[in-house]
Amino acid sequence: MAHSSSAKKRIRQNIKSRLRNRRRKEAIKDIIRDFHSALSGGQKDKAAEQLKKVYKIVDRTAAHGTVHKNTAARRKSRLAKKLNKLSAAPAAEPK
Repeated sequence: MAHSSSAKKRIRQNIKSRLRNRRRKEAIKDIIRDFHSALSGGQKDKAAEQLKKVYKIVDRTAAHGTVHKNTAARRKSRLAKKLNKLSAAPAAEPK
């Protein structure tokens, strides 16, 4: 248990920060879940709209420092690749 007042304050700050970060990470997970559901449904337009929302939330979360900027970039890149794979026309099979 902390004895000094500054240590007690730091504990209070850490609790608030942890809750804030958890809420931000949950928001990312929720919006990515929506993106995946649109993607699995084959709805390109809806998935593209969801991807824009994902970008916004992920970038904002990285700007606050909850996730690292490279982690945010990696997630965005992987989701964009999934959308592009859906958008790409199926190639003709060689005979």
